[in-house]
Amino acid sequence: MALIRCDFDSEALELSTSMSVILPDRDAGDPPPVLYLLHGLTDDHSAWSRFTSVERYADAHGLAVVMPQVHRSFYANEAYGMRFWDFLSAELPETVRKFFRVSQRREDTFVAGLSMGGYGAMKWALREPERFAAAATLSGALDLAYIQEHDLRPHMRALVARVFADRVVAGGDEDLLHLLRTAAPERLPRLMLRCGTEDHLLAQNRRFVAACKAGGVELDADFGPGEHTWDYWDAQLPAVLDFLISKR
Repeated sequence: MALIRCDFDSEALELSTSMSVILPDRDAGDPPPVLYLLHGLTDDHSAWSRFTSVERYADAHGLAVVMPQVHRSFYANEAYGMRFWDFLSAELPETVRKFFRVSQRREDTFVAGLSMGGYGAMKWALREPERFAAAATLSGALDLAYIQEHDLRPHMRALVARVFADRVVAGGDEDLLHLLRTAAPERLPRLMLRCGTEDHLLAQNRRFVAACKAGGVELDADFGPGEHTWDYWDAQLPAVLDFLISKR
């Protein structure tokens, strides 16, 4: 495998940004499948390769992995900031297509993330289901409407105000539970959820599971011992990759 740091100019963000990319070194003829792997609120594009064995796990599957930098944006177009949703959903895949030889087929394209990145992965999969074969969330911050209304910690109030200002998350396209209620289940990619039973986001993950059940959305969900830590996420990552590519 090759681990590449790619620095490039983003028109959507109007600045230079970075992504880390893992590329398989085997030549199998066809371009490799690709996973967009999204970081959490306190991380950056380097976190997955620094704190997990993702490179080794990806090598077993001949999988390319794209890890973009989105700061503390909730993968949204910020009210007082930059257009991170536009960057993620439109500019990033096109940039990857131009720079790297990876598959462009839906059946070879996946998205996953942890915490804030778990939210970003599910939002991308639910809003653009035609792009992905499967999506996964680890310890996801999956109920952003709840966070906007009830998380009173000062740093979260300031963050939510910067990203969303007076935009109400509940009932809109930033609200995963609303997206599940209005989704056509037959159009969605396969979905996977994992969260530790000692994780502070456990209740949000259980609400996501309940919303999937109510909407008839198939979800591979499991809860087991674990906290909001890299030990838990690294232990879960091989199963996530197995799930993502299992139907190829």
